[in-house]
Amino acid sequence: MADGAVITTQDGTVDAGSGNRGLTYPLGTPPEPGAAVQAAPGVLWMRLPLPMSLNHINVYAIEDGDGWVLVDTGLNTQASLEAWEAALAGPLGGRPITRVICTHMHPDHVGMAGWLCARTGAPLLMSRLEYITCRMLLADTGQPAPEEGVRFLRAAGWDEDRIETYRREFGRFGRGVSSMPQSYRRLSEGDDVAIGDDVWRVVIGNGHCPEHVCLWRRSDGVFISGDQILPRISSNVSVWPTEPLQDPLADWLTSLDKLRDLLPAQTLILPAHGEPFTGVHTRLDALKRGHETGLRRLERSLRTPKRAIDVFSSLFARPIGDGVFGMATGESLAHLNCLENRGLIRRDRDADGVDWWVAVNPQPLEAPETDA
Repeated sequence: MADGAVITTQDGTVDAGSGNRGLTYPLGTPPEPGAAVQAAPGVLWMRLPLPMSLNHINVYAIEDGDGWVLVDTGLNTQASLEAWEAALAGPLGGRPITRVICTHMHPDHVGMAGWLCARTGAPLLMSRLEYITCRMLLADTGQPAPEEGVRFLRAAGWDEDRIETYRREFGRFGRGVSSMPQSYRRLSEGDDVAIGDDVWRVVIGNGHCPEHVCLWRRSDGVFISGDQILPRISSNVSVWPTEPLQDPLADWLTSLDKLRDLLPAQTLILPAHGEPFTGVHTRLDALKRGHETGLRRLERSLRTPKRAIDVFSSLFARPIGDGVFGMATGESLAHLNCLENRGLIRRDRDADGVDWWVAVNPQPLEAPETDA
C-alpha cells in the first residue's frame, strides 16, 4: 500500500500519508454540494457528500454545446439527490445533460447513474468491464454468500465470527447504487470523445478496478483521473473471492508507469477525491515507491510463515478495525500474490484450508525503511 497507507474508507480508497509532497493545488476552496467551481475552460468541479470517513466525491461537468456531459455521479443517497437537483437547477443552468460518463463501477462513482440517466434522458458511457462488473455485483443483491467466498476468507485467516459477518452482509453493493440503465455506450482505450468543440482521449487504468476510464484533453493538458490518480490517498488495490489468484498490484504498477510516460509534468489532474492538482510525476513516483517499499517490508516479515491477516502491520501504519478488515485483507493478498508471482514467497495450505505464506529466500534483517 502506497506511502505507508492506512485504510480508512469504505469506497475503495486508503489514506496515503505524506505522499502528496511537491504537489500544488491551484483551485482553492472546494465547492459546497450543489455549487460549482470552474476547474478549466468549459469544465466545472462539483462535490457530493459521502456518509463515511472519506466524506466527498468530486464530479465534473464538461460543456457540450448547449448542454453538459457529467463525469461520475456519487453514491445513491438522499443527500446526493438533493445536491444533484441543486446543481442541475443552479450552476448547470437547467441546460440538457447530453451524456453521463462513469469512470468505474464503485458505488460512489456509479451510484446515481441510473437516476441521472432516467432524470435527464442522457445515455450512460462506461468501459465494458466496468459496466458488466457493476451489473454482476448488483445481481448478488439478496443472494446467499457463495461457498467460494467462504473458502477464500478462511484461507486468508478469517475466523468463524468474521465469516458469519461476511455471510450476513453479502450483496450489499446494491445498497448504494440506483437501478442501472439496461444499455450503455462503450468506452475503450484510445477512443476520442468529442465534447463541445474539443476532444477527450480515453485512457484506461487497471488495478484498482477492471477497466478504469480516465479522460485526457490534450489541447490544454486537463486529465480527469477518477480514482486512478489521487493526491492524498492511494486507491485500494485488492484481491477478491471472484478471482483469488489475480495480481492486481502488478496491473496497478504497470498503470502508474504508463501514466508517468504518457502525461506531461504540468498536467492538471482532476481527481475523484481531494483537490485538483499539478505535479503528477511527483505523485506517480511516490505511489510506486510506496508500494515497492511495502513489498520489500512484507517479504522481510515472512521469514516465518504468516497468514494474510497477520501481515497488516507490514503494510498499514495504524490498527485495522472491523469496518475495513475486508479491504485490508484484499490489499494484503494483492501484495502477497504479487510477491508470489515474482517468485519471492510461496503459500502452503494447511489441513484447515488456511494459507501460510513464507519467503523463499529470507532476507537478513535490516533497519526499517521509510518513504522519505
